[in-house]
Amino acid sequence: MKYVGLLCTLAILLRAAAIAQSPEGDNLEVTGIPAIPQRLIERSMHYQNIRSASISNWDVRNNGMYISTRFANTTQIHHVTKPGGMRTQLTFFHEPVSGLSVDPREGRDGFAFTRDDGGAEFYQIYYFDTHSGKTKLLSDGRSRHSGASWSKNGSLIAFSSNRRNGRDMDVWIMNPDNPSDAWLLTESVGSWNPSAWSPDGEQLVVTRYVSVNKSLPYIVNLVDKEMTPMFPYDVGDISYANFNWSPDAATIYYTSDRDGEFNLLYAYDAHSGESRLLTPALRWSVERLRLSEDGSWLAYTVNEDGMSRLRIFRMPDMTPFEFDPLPTGVIGALRFSPDGDRLALNLNTAISPSDVYVLSLLDGTLTRWTHSELGGMHADDFVAPTLVLYPTFDEVNGEQRTIPAFFYMPRSSNGKIPVIINIHGGPEGQSRPSFSSTTQYWVNELGCAVVEPNVRGSAGYGRTYLALDDGYNREHSVRDIGALLDWITAHPGLDEDRVAVIGASYGGYMVLASMMHYPEQIACGVNVVGISNFVTFLQNTQSYRRDLRRVEYGDERDPLMREFLIGISPTTNAANIRAPMFVAHGENDPRVPASEARQIVEALRGNGVPVWTMFAKDEGHGFRKKHNRDYFNWSTILFFEAYLLNRGTIPDYDE
Repeated sequence: MKYVGLLCTLAILLRAAAIAQSPEGDNLEVTGIPAIPQRLIERSMHYQNIRSASISNWDVRNNGMYISTRFANTTQIHHVTKPGGMRTQLTFFHEPVSGLSVDPREGRDGFAFTRDDGGAEFYQIYYFDTHSGKTKLLSDGRSRHSGASWSKNGSLIAFSSNRRNGRDMDVWIMNPDNPSDAWLLTESVGSWNPSAWSPDGEQLVVTRYVSVNKSLPYIVNLVDKEMTPMFPYDVGDISYANFNWSPDAATIYYTSDRDGEFNLLYAYDAHSGESRLLTPALRWSVERLRLSEDGSWLAYTVNEDGMSRLRIFRMPDMTPFEFDPLPTGVIGALRFSPDGDRLALNLNTAISPSDVYVLSLLDGTLTRWTHSELGGMHADDFVAPTLVLYPTFDEVNGEQRTIPAFFYMPRSSNGKIPVIINIHGGPEGQSRPSFSSTTQYWVNELGCAVVEPNVRGSAGYGRTYLALDDGYNREHSVRDIGALLDWITAHPGLDEDRVAVIGASYGGYMVLASMMHYPEQIACGVNVVGISNFVTFLQNTQSYRRDLRRVEYGDERDPLMREFLIGISPTTNAANIRAPMFVAHGENDPRVPASEARQIVEALRGNGVPVWTMFAKDEGHGFRKKHNRDYFNWSTILFFEAYLLNRGTIPDYDE
């Protein structure tokens, strides 16, 4: 593989330090990364100051809404009273805020939310009083909590917590006025979540999540704690999600892949236990579902090859509601207004970050409520991807299998174009045509093509595709990257000698695995919070998620599986990795411990491979604080300039 030699690279880095910035404070542990050139900071500032906004929920009292956005270092809750109105910030924490749930009680004005400390994901539940501006802790302050959900009258909050034994996530119930007396609703092995309150608040749908392919929903009576299974659970792996209880308590709407490859929409008769399929002709998965409070409207989104399609029906007859098509992109949360006349949603496209839009159910008009800043840039400055299908190594139904990928190309170039392969995590994630200021910088400023493949094991393409990388088939997804490298070689406009890989979490493992299997075809790699050894990962990940990951990767306690996992792990094969590497991790990561990063760094340095590292002491599974994210992005750009672009020097942008 051709890349800048070590001595040449050292000269580049010394020159770059002439006008530069080093990490501020003592929260970052950095090795190998030179000071960041001032010209890079100035040029990237437009991209890194692009904002986004998402609806958290409507304000049930004045028809304004609560949104999530970032003005300073972290994402906080703001209030907006009208379209285009001023964003009034309500929370001011050092850590990001999420999981807002509005208090529905008469005479109360507030909401519950969650917040962790340092990215450790041991989320606590708080109550924010919008009159006083005061915050009150509702949870125990030490265990992990999620899914806080108010009953219809607001007298109770259901939530999930591992406070019983630190391992199993049980469903708990609390009175928000007396949270210390919270009581256990489910007490069982596994990961349990509250899914939907009955209208009278006396029953709750709870779900045991086993894997992305399997979940087990029950209806629990809060009086006697009797759990009634909604479906027979001895018929194989089936996924159930998106439960919505009708106002008359007669019907529960949900999504499931019980009848085939995709998650379709069903209506469950709460009296007979029978289900009725509502979308028999659909050939993609329903991913979001929302029933209006009065039951008169039902809305859902369909994931069609990574793009979102919104569909709305008048109930109970499911009469389609006609409206002008929305811009092509990815639709986030669906929230009906308190009066039931409007539907708020988050809309993100490849050339515009997430903003909140409201669709009128009276006349079908779409109104934009938030206008997030584009850092002084314009949507026309950005590049949208095309969807490509490239052939891989195996067949399906007698024909060669193809892998979907989103492909970004610079508008102009001088010669063949270097390529950055960006691999999603999960592994059950999915690359989608959503906005990324980082991707736009790589395309517009570095002049690189970007490919985001959805290798086998990705969500969105059916149950069979999702399971193709399970167990002993783990490296088949890596072979899909090998097929992508062949596709790049065959593409006349792309430079096969300048290809980089980047990925986070499971995508970080894919970066390491790709570099160990295709060392001559990859110039450099960026591994963010990635798995480097499946056995040590499974042993050291937090106990509340260990069994969930064993379902996906295999059980390391089984001798044969343990041998297999060790054999495919990057630490075992580090000698095959010969290209430069940038490794970044959060010290408080509960999912993939930082030890995964440190052990691969040690192995690579033993190889003599150039390695840059960044460890953030105040982060977990990724970088949620802007100052850390900025420094990581600058370092990544500099790394690509040095080891991917082969410039020999790192030029000023005005040269």
